[in-house]
Amino acid sequence: MSPSTTRSTSRSRAPAPPHYVAPSPTYDGTEPFPTEAPPPPRSGGERLYVTVTAVIVVLPFLALGLAAWLLWGRLIHTTDVLLALSLYVVTGLGVTVGFHRGLTHGGYRAARPVRIVLAVAGSMSFQGDVIGWVATHRRHHAFTDRPGDPHSPYRYGTHLRGQLRGLAHAHIGWLLRNDPTPAERYAPDLLADRDIRAVSRAFPALCVLTLALPFALGWAIGGTWIHATTALVWAGLVRIALLHHVTWSVNSLCHLIGERPFRTRRHDRATNLWPLALLSFGESWHNLHHADPTSARHGVDRGQIDPSAAVIRLLERLGWVHDVRWPTPDRLAARRS
Repeated sequence: MSPSTTRSTSRSRAPAPPHYVAPSPTYDGTEPFPTEAPPPPRSGGERLYVTVTAVIVVLPFLALGLAAWLLWGRLIHTTDVLLALSLYVVTGLGVTVGFHRGLTHGGYRAARPVRIVLAVAGSMSFQGDVIGWVATHRRHHAFTDRPGDPHSPYRYGTHLRGQLRGLAHAHIGWLLRNDPTPAERYAPDLLADRDIRAVSRAFPALCVLTLALPFALGWAIGGTWIHATTALVWAGLVRIALLHHVTWSVNSLCHLIGERPFRTRRHDRATNLWPLALLSFGESWHNLHHADPTSARHGVDRGQIDPSAAVIRLLERLGWVHDVRWPTPDRLAARRS
């Protein structure tokens, strides 16, 4: 796929992910992925990237320990909880509705202001810049659970030791590997979009903002540095850590545990995992998503809560998104196992 030479508009749909590659005849779905050539020595820029990624991954997790200590000392306020809940919803939907169902898969077309706002909200989740996130996820769909997938839990085989090692890799280990995904191949449409490029470049500033905002609001509402600090911990770091691990659980657990009512491609083991549905805003209905990636709704059966689809429906009724790819009975029936 070559980079687009025209600028995206609010009425242009992002192209589908790159063509799927036929499974390698040497991979049977049970053995470890073929041994890769050793990566070249890391440059200064790559070492900095891994270091920053490690900080992004580890810092919110360490905040859980601090939060436990604060809770033991009863340093948690109603403001902290409300701010954490609000920012979790805003940034989480930025990832699911904006990064994932919109920019990655083209499940709908959005008015440009909505497209930009969702990209900004998703960037404030601390999960990486928008273009890199989309490129990596499109690559995941191109090579799901086979060589080339950046975060498959089957990388080390299907025996017990390999599965445990693969689970750790799919959940967090892949983030620290020297395995870049070329945006030129997987996200040329976003590289051609001036506004999305600007949001991508602003990622470091948006990371600062997502922490500064709860600190400032905690100070403004509570009036003391203690209220500001507890808001930073609970509505900043702990909120980020929770959203991180929910997102990563879709990568890991939703390819190992759960039900598979819909057919997916060979080797693709995406599952539905209901306990994560609400926390992930419907992303854990992962089996239907892999069976029909461009569908704007993932939870399609009775009782399957899908808050992201509800938000897209609301935006559609407001006239802010168009051409939504809602699932139809015929398409669902064709994909049933």
